[in-house]
Amino acid sequence: MRGCNARVMLATMGDTSDTPETGGARSATATRSLLISVIGAAAFAVLALLWGLAVSSPMIVFDGLYSFVSVLLSLVSVAAVRTIERGADERYPFGRHAWEPLTVILKAVSLATLCGYALIGAISDILAGGKHPETIPAVLYALVATVGAGLMTRYLRSHSDGLVRAEAAQWLMDTLLSVGVLLGFLLALGLESAGYTDIAGYVDPGMVILFSVLFLRMPVRLFTRSLREVLSISVDPALSGDIETAVNGIVEQYRFDEVFTRVTKIGDQLDVEIDFVVGAHSTAREVTEFDRIRQQISDILETMPHEKWMTVSFTAERRWAH
Repeated sequence: MRGCNARVMLATMGDTSDTPETGGARSATATRSLLISVIGAAAFAVLALLWGLAVSSPMIVFDGLYSFVSVLLSLVSVAAVRTIERGADERYPFGRHAWEPLTVILKAVSLATLCGYALIGAISDILAGGKHPETIPAVLYALVATVGAGLMTRYLRSHSDGLVRAEAAQWLMDTLLSVGVLLGFLLALGLESAGYTDIAGYVDPGMVILFSVLFLRMPVRLFTRSLREVLSISVDPALSGDIETAVNGIVEQYRFDEVFTRVTKIGDQLDVEIDFVVGAHSTAREVTEFDRIRQQISDILETMPHEKWMTVSFTAERRWAH
């Protein structure tokens, strides 16, 4: 199915510094990985659809349809990576990182829809008395699919890019599906050998129902996480905690009255806005001192594996920071 130290963008009150070569290398690696996933997905889609139709197995056909949808989604992912690579311009002054969570949302909705469709079809087969595919060829397909999907999952998981990780999640789902299908067809083969042919007919659609329900969890999780990014909801405290700790230390060091820290994540970009309230007893009051503080925060952010967009401001009036 086949579904960073990234470059750092540090912006201080509108100024940016970047290393395009690093970003380009990251995007090139991500694009290559996604294209490999597309090729693998296409191969699995054709194999599963033809094999499933040949042996009359709804489960294998479902796997093939899943693979086919994933091919289309992988192509969308490639387009998203290339769009993000174009960076900021007049139309996108803060970059194009929002394309990443939007692409993942599209993936999640598409996969959830497919699972729902397969679930309805499997229930219909159960009510009609089950399905009786050719079991031995079905077992052989499940073996091939398990090995192939497992190898692709391992390859994609070695990359840190967000879209590639989402693609790896799709392949992991397919690996688990293939293992379950293998066990299911072995069960059907055992039932047929024992003379329980009627019961064996419910195994194939039963597997479709089981995996359709189980696989709905992954799209829902991807959708929820990406929607949080699109809506600019605050990041997990585990990600922002180090930043807030460092900023609070700066407040104590320079005796600022207060600080407001806002951290959000869109795709692979971490947006950090920090507003210090300078009081009568604050020891930093000059522009050069403010720049040194910005550099302190910049050094901290450079240790984090995300692209960054940083804005640090200083004001004597709390209403401009709150």
